[in-house]
Amino acid sequence: MNPSGRVVYFNGQLVPEAEARISIYDSALMFGDMVFEMTRSFGKKQFKLREHIDRLYAGIKILRIPVAMTPEEMEKAVQATIEANDHLFAADDEHRIMIDVSRGLLGIYQDVVGLQKGPNVIIADFPLRWTVAGMGKLFDTGINAVITSQRAIPASLLDPKIKNRSRIHYLMANIEASQIAGDNNWALLLDPDGFIAEGTGDNFFIVKNGKVITPEGRNILRGISRAYVIEELCPQLGIPVVETNIDAYDVQTADEAFMTGTPFCMLPVTGLNGSAIGDGKVGGVFAKLLKQWGANTGVDIEGQIKAWDAVRQGGAADAPTPYRFKSK
Repeated sequence: MNPSGRVVYFNGQLVPEAEARISIYDSALMFGDMVFEMTRSFGKKQFKLREHIDRLYAGIKILRIPVAMTPEEMEKAVQATIEANDHLFAADDEHRIMIDVSRGLLGIYQDVVGLQKGPNVIIADFPLRWTVAGMGKLFDTGINAVITSQRAIPASLLDPKIKNRSRIHYLMANIEASQIAGDNNWALLLDPDGFIAEGTGDNFFIVKNGKVITPEGRNILRGISRAYVIEELCPQLGIPVVETNIDAYDVQTADEAFMTGTPFCMLPVTGLNGSAIGDGKVGGVFAKLLKQWGANTGVDIEGQIKAWDAVRQGGAADAPTPYRFKSK
């Protein structure tokens, strides 16, 4: 039974979405032993796909997951998955690709009959609007960043530059942020030295005197969107960028702030722990960067997400997401 009609690439085959399953004995379930990437399209064309795949393979190499598939084969498999599903997507949909690579069965379960041996490579394709549901209003109100007691895990313990599924600390930070009064609270994690690190699936920036400032790429996931802002958008607009340690004081005294992440690209941050950043409104540098991003990709990013929200059915955004956790 496959109500959605969508198919998933699963170890070399396209199978119905509901049938793409890994074993309860998989190392991913036992240890969170899985690397992954999630991409998006603009106008149905994938954005920075190769950069995402290259980061995926860096994690595969460092974690020593014995995947025979080459990056070129992975890219072709992604495109094949998109082509197989595209006829099921609405004209205004975008493709949200999720690539998961697990080590596979632990050794003590290798003899269980009927189970896939070796690593699992899974590529799913679903509408981007699922991920960004309810975010449209944030382009107007901004996010209130909440510094949580849950710290980021530093590279000395588990390198966050490897995009892996061991993310319980993100969830704990989201749960803590959800307990704060208000509806636009997103967690912001500090590193063990008390410097701003990252959000739970997003990178953080401040703007001071026309300069864009972001934490060093040391104890964070070095986001593809983060790199696009630093290496392409800011130079394109002549905006200086600095990567350095920043603390809560720097955020509180900044002119504006924003977060970057693949699904929404950029969102303004107008408060920190309930106190206004700058004048508490969406900043001009943020607006320029977002407009340029849209011009480069041919998509009105803010307008697209708001349009999806206008026709959204049900309350999916109230359930836990990679970015927030809202209690019922």
